[in-house]
Amino acid sequence: MVDGMGQREWLQAALLDDPEFLRGLVERAVQSILDEEMTAHLGAERYERSGERRGYRNGYKPRTLTTRVGTLELAVPQDRDGTFSTELFSRYQRTEQALVLTLMEMYVQGVSTRKVATITEQLCGVRFSKSQVSALAGRLDSELAAWRERTLTASGYPYVWVDARYEHVRVDGRVVSQGVLLVSGLRGDDGRREILGVAVADTESEASYQELFRSLKARGLTGVRLVVSDDHAGLRQAIHRHFQGAGWQRCQVHVTRNLLGQVAKAKRAEVAAGLREVFAAPTRTQALAVARRLAGQWRTSHPRVADVLEEELEDCLSCLAFPSEHQLRIRTTNSMERLSQELKRRTRVVRIFPNREACLRLVTALAAEQSDEWGSGRRYLDVTLLTEVHHEMLLPLAAAD
Repeated sequence: MVDGMGQREWLQAALLDDPEFLRGLVERAVQSILDEEMTAHLGAERYERSGERRGYRNGYKPRTLTTRVGTLELAVPQDRDGTFSTELFSRYQRTEQALVLTLMEMYVQGVSTRKVATITEQLCGVRFSKSQVSALAGRLDSELAAWRERTLTASGYPYVWVDARYEHVRVDGRVVSQGVLLVSGLRGDDGRREILGVAVADTESEASYQELFRSLKARGLTGVRLVVSDDHAGLRQAIHRHFQGAGWQRCQVHVTRNLLGQVAKAKRAEVAAGLREVFAAPTRTQALAVARRLAGQWRTSHPRVADVLEEELEDCLSCLAFPSEHQLRIRTTNSMERLSQELKRRTRVVRIFPNREACLRLVTALAAEQSDEWGSGRRYLDVTLLTEVHHEMLLPLAAAD
């Protein structure tokens, strides 16, 4: 009782009006637990002479503990042999690790560091600065770098898909566009897909792709029979240099989109129907015959469309040299569409990455997550069809110097 206050009034004042009351109460309770743990560890009270004593105290070590009632200032008892380890802090360490991982996961989910700081304050009662959250997120770097540089262990990757997207990144005080390069492959061992490579480059140039492909081959990329990608000049040149002997499949979806963009809206359905007829042909000869017929029909009104149909569709038909059961999935880069959608959904929240490293961190984390999902999921293609039916045409690659 204080100054004649009743019990109810005193409790109300202590619990509601004094923000330090609960913190002090919990601090004393936790300190008492630490001292009792040391007594149990040594088998004796302070200054107690006992034949069961297993050691001696050796002062205290300061330690802070963040709780819902505030930050506690504690003195952790030490023993001379350094064998004492409190279960309290073991539990706290696990909680701390969970909190750090939550912060990292929030960052990976595309929440900006400033928003993370606000959310963690509301959830945990602790204010994390923007720099602290960025530092915590940065701890992912070593783990993600190890994933990017891991050895590719499959016996071969007969199909490889290459795709790219662009993100806005702040570099030297300016917001610039950076190319995010993604490479996935079909494992020849089990027919499942795997994200093989991730890179962030200044431009989507031949040099950028050359560096990426060189790294992939050094890590163990072998047995490539077909590379599927868009018709980017630098990418196409890098593919021909590093995967000699492999076929190149130009993405049919990208070709269709590009061609439809060259005709009026009223003509697009007709052009799309013609392209579907070409791509549905069972053999290259039949497909090219259909393309030539369509080119003749469009020559007068749309000469550019006719040129594409006559000269640029052959690279879209490389998939026809492979098992028919595989063709639907190797004729486009749609196998990476879900990953691209996830990247877009997450990066839309961030909008502008603070630096190239942050962009690479988020993209790598998402790619690793997707690769794990693919690796533990259903088989994507039956690779036995490839080895049995097309063994005679799958000669070893002569890698470029």
